[in-house]
Amino acid sequence: MNRRIGKRTLLFRSEPRILSASAVVAKNEGDGAFSGRFDLVLDDDKFGEDSFEKAECKMFETAALLACQKACIAPGDVRAMLAGDLLNQLITANYAARDLGIPYLGLYGACSTMAESLLLGGMLVDGGYCSPVLCCASSHFSTAERQYRYPLEMGTTAPPTAQRTVTGSGALLLSAQDVPSPVFSHIVLTAATIGRVVDLGITDMNNMGAAMAPACCDTILAHLEDTGYSEDEFDLIVSGDLGVFGSEMLIELAKKKDLHLDGRYLDCGASIFLPEQNFSCGGSGAGCSAVVLAGELLGRIERNDVRRVLFLATGALMSPTSGMQGESIPGIAHAVVLERRD
Repeated sequence: MNRRIGKRTLLFRSEPRILSASAVVAKNEGDGAFSGRFDLVLDDDKFGEDSFEKAECKMFETAALLACQKACIAPGDVRAMLAGDLLNQLITANYAARDLGIPYLGLYGACSTMAESLLLGGMLVDGGYCSPVLCCASSHFSTAERQYRYPLEMGTTAPPTAQRTVTGSGALLLSAQDVPSPVFSHIVLTAATIGRVVDLGITDMNNMGAAMAPACCDTILAHLEDTGYSEDEFDLIVSGDLGVFGSEMLIELAKKKDLHLDGRYLDCGASIFLPEQNFSCGGSGAGCSAVVLAGELLGRIERNDVRRVLFLATGALMSPTSGMQGESIPGIAHAVVLERRD
């Protein structure tokens, strides 16, 4: 049975189900636009640990366990975990996988990791290789900031195009159709489009939205071309963390391709914080799209507020070393289609 259409799009013929999802965030995220949508809001960014890195690992583990608990599935019955974070050598996901004891595939897609994990998880489930599969992504402001930019103690002022790395971990449990769930009864994964690296020469590490927007536009166009759909056939087209500036850039790029996103477009980064929180261009980080998807978007699909969503997590594929060497910032965006089935 053909599971591929066009150049870059995969069809999940068995329509893997989302069984459950969980989101753990810090106070700034919990006080933001999606207040009340998250499973756990921390009142301490260190989560009782003695370092921010250990706190992020604990957040990750907590989100993963909550997703399993909500679906009434023991961690030992999960056949694979596909996960990643922003830190060198994926230390958050690696150490969490050590403690959870779940077979593990570590992924680095920067902020595109949540969509990448769902894309690959859908392939594993649809192909009959693994079920259930746990898909996770995580980030933490205080770990990412000192790795990619400045020591926190410097109190550096962010420029207007900068985005704040979201402190949050999101986890989704993906399964074959024959597993009942007390949480989500109607949400399935039907297709995915593999992103390609697009680089227009942006070098400013404080303007990642501009670096990622072209890749996001490229993937949307590829998905529509492969499937023959128009943008009007989606209730929502969601990008991961382009932020305010990057979202505006995406809309303009899309218009030049005769693609009109107005009225059906949402960016997780531009939406997660309230304007009065004054976080410049919004949020970013691998955890940004993960917690908005787990905490807000899946609930909207389950409630039948929206029925078909094109979810694109976007990633800036740079490193501290490449930035210091003056390299440009390659961007990527992977897409998955989430639909409601009655």
